[in-house]
Amino acid sequence: MNEEQRRASQQVKEPKDYSKYFEKVFTAPSLKDAKKRGKEDIKYHKDFTIDEAFLQMGVGRKFYIRTYGCQMNEHDTEVMAGIFASLGYEATTNIEEADVVLLNTCAIRENAENKVFGELGFLLKYKRKNPDMLIGVCGCMSQEEAVVNKILKQYQHVDMVFGTHNIHRLPNILKDAYLSKEMVVEVWSKEGDVIESLPKKRNGSIKAWVNIMYGCDKFCTYCIVPYTRGKERSRRPEEIIQEVRELAAQGYKEIMLLGQNVNAYGKDFEDSTYRLGDLMDELRTIDIPRIRFTTSHPRDFDDHLIEVLAKGGNLVEHIHLPVQSGSNDILKIMARKYTREHFLALVDKIKVAMPNVTLTTDIIVGYPNETEAQFEETLDLYRQVGFDMAFTYIYSPREGTPAAKMVDNVSDEEKKSRLHRLNDVVAEFSGKALKKLEGQVVEVLVEGSSKRRDDVLAGYTRSNRLVNFEADVPAEELVGKLVHVRVVEAKTHSLQGEFIEVVK
Repeated sequence: MNEEQRRASQQVKEPKDYSKYFEKVFTAPSLKDAKKRGKEDIKYHKDFTIDEAFLQMGVGRKFYIRTYGCQMNEHDTEVMAGIFASLGYEATTNIEEADVVLLNTCAIRENAENKVFGELGFLLKYKRKNPDMLIGVCGCMSQEEAVVNKILKQYQHVDMVFGTHNIHRLPNILKDAYLSKEMVVEVWSKEGDVIESLPKKRNGSIKAWVNIMYGCDKFCTYCIVPYTRGKERSRRPEEIIQEVRELAAQGYKEIMLLGQNVNAYGKDFEDSTYRLGDLMDELRTIDIPRIRFTTSHPRDFDDHLIEVLAKGGNLVEHIHLPVQSGSNDILKIMARKYTREHFLALVDKIKVAMPNVTLTTDIIVGYPNETEAQFEETLDLYRQVGFDMAFTYIYSPREGTPAAKMVDNVSDEEKKSRLHRLNDVVAEFSGKALKKLEGQVVEVLVEGSSKRRDDVLAGYTRSNRLVNFEADVPAEELVGKLVHVRVVEAKTHSLQGEFIEVVK
């Protein structure tokens, strides 16, 4: 960067009319337009490379990424960290010393967005201290027109905004941000392509995330994800299998396969009938102790997948199966396209094939016009299934979705009351499930020290239950290992155990 460019970058950026630019690179979420997208051509790029002109861009500079939301966002952050490292940047956990700060955002609930806007306001003081600092917003919020308009009007210290489909364009976006006096906005309204060989700087060396597909075509009426993440598009199985083999060779012990609707994997293939069950059956032969996946949709959970999962081995006996509501009327309004009877029949199939299965779920309460009777149906379904755990939420309207336009006559007080009552049931069943494990020996993948005590180790079982335990073996000899632990006490959300041995 020459002196003239450096002086330009130190100036406070003035607002600009981006309306004409927006027409080219950004469109608002549209249910009508989005449902047409199945005819669009998705390109598959086998080998990603960074232009040599960018390779020294980050030498002497540091980056900081704050991540909000789901595992997919966490994995996107790993990819961006890999790109930064390829450019010569160094990671930092201290915002003050960062040359580039990125907020990788989540749009699933209003509270998540409010946190990001609060953080952007907080970052202004760092920008004033260091005008050379680049501040960027990426992730799902960037795909929402209202969000970007708000950033343009109220957060003019932001230097760049880019979306979920063009993470691989990060070197170009950084270059433009360094040279431009104006905010760089690059948000593609077109569908994202599938791009292989992206660099990754993984968080840890024990567990790894592996994307197997992107996007969602379900269009549940409450959900913004189909708009922010695009249509369903699957990676080729040979690429996934090779990535998992490489991770196994590197010593990783657990793989989490990721997708917004992971068990729709392969449905977009035009040249084969290869599906998630086929992929899991092949991954089952790889020498890696544990493989799991998230998040699945009941509509796509087929008999072949159940049959493969029942083979066990490194395929864990934990399934996260979001039901969202136990009321047929609410499920219909949500456009979930299944009934409670279908869901219960699916659960029965899974339990017959996998008697030791652990089932967890997601539930939304306070959906527009949800009645007391409909909420009671959700409680009844929860009790019938006997879930081991659930993530529970009060409905949060997302601009651009059909549900946001629905009249809602459920008071905030009633929504909070229903959430509290549901959580009581969740706690009851979770407590019973944990209590059953007292006295049993479980396999634990040790991840490190517990959150509260450095002298206590912590890890997770195959069914994703947290276990804390003490051992008379040095911690460094057990971290990253599979060990047998005898459960001595069930806590509210975890298990307390005693170390027995390293698994042979």
